[in-house]
Amino acid sequence: MRLPKNAWKLLGLAGVAGVAATGAVLVRGERQRRAYTPDDVRARLHERHAAASTAATTSAGKPGDGPPGPVPVPARRWWRPSRRRR
Repeated sequence: MRLPKNAWKLLGLAGVAGVAATGAVLVRGERQRRAYTPDDVRARLHERHAAASTAATTSAGKPGDGPPGPVPVPARRWWRPSRRRR
């Protein structure tokens, strides 16, 4: 594929602009996360824990059973490359 020099230059500038925009979005999100005070974070965690514990008791069927145990991990299957005939 043969492109003129101007097209490659524009493609490079578009890539740089994309990286800069992604960085700006990440920085903005981090700033919003750090805006919480420790008391706000603690209150939100307590609310989420209460909601999760009530959901677990209602979905388990019997109150007091608690959440179900850990999910078993399936046995590992080893990858074997296919043998090609020459």
